[in-house]
Amino acid sequence: MIGLAIISKIQIQVKNKQRYNVFLDTGKGEEYALSVDEDLIIKHGLRKGMDLDEDALIELIDEDEKKKAYYLAINYLSYRMRSIEEIRTYLQKKEKEEHHIEEVILKLIKDHLLNDLEFANSYIRSKQATLMKGPIKLKQELLQKGVEETIIEQALEQYLIEDQVDIIVKWLEKQKKRSVKTSNRAFLEKLSNQLQLKGFARETIVEALKEVDLSNEEDEEWKAICFQGEKVKRKYQEKYKGWEYKQRIKQFLYRKGFSVELIERYIDDE
Repeated sequence: MIGLAIISKIQIQVKNKQRYNVFLDTGKGEEYALSVDEDLIIKHGLRKGMDLDEDALIELIDEDEKKKAYYLAINYLSYRMRSIEEIRTYLQKKEKEEHHIEEVILKLIKDHLLNDLEFANSYIRSKQATLMKGPIKLKQELLQKGVEETIIEQALEQYLIEDQVDIIVKWLEKQKKRSVKTSNRAFLEKLSNQLQLKGFARETIVEALKEVDLSNEEDEEWKAICFQGEKVKRKYQEKYKGWEYKQRIKQFLYRKGFSVELIERYIDDE
């Protein structure tokens, strides 16, 4: 361990002008000891010829490590807003000391550079506008980023039901052009399932569906049942005969979303 030492030289780093290399003489000649941030040089008044004991050296190293953690966090924040937990996880991956991480987080909060409510508000505004995500999906994502549920609920208050309905309606309008190979009911169920996967509540989806006419014309629904009917006939004609064959076809078409009346008409025509 180093006892009393004298600073023999302080040298600015070539690649980073904000950091300095400190050399010490412990009586055995000059040796490189550590590098420190410019702020610490000023704060501690480090200069050539100054005495440093072991405690002062340990304090310097500790403060410098905290500085490094702080600058890492600042750089990480420069790309986009982050949650508190994202900063914590990032610094842990960089193998920073836990007490340094918590001190850095407290400083960032104090300096208004970290705020989970502001982060959640910004995240929700961005995702609802660009990726069409519903509140359920957004809540899941924010929970994964370590934001507290109460904060998420507060942030989601900005995402009004009427805004969600408008977003869904615009999306539904783009889905009108479709293949006539599926029944109207099956098509609506498919769209509803897609919207639920995007994070919208079923009640909100139902409200939006009321505002858009996505129903097949009668001839399109007939084309769809004919397509599905031909497909199932090829599947069942070698396996079943007579009444059972007819019932199998009916069951298949009903599961595909066609009405009983249309199925009966199709069977009669066949």
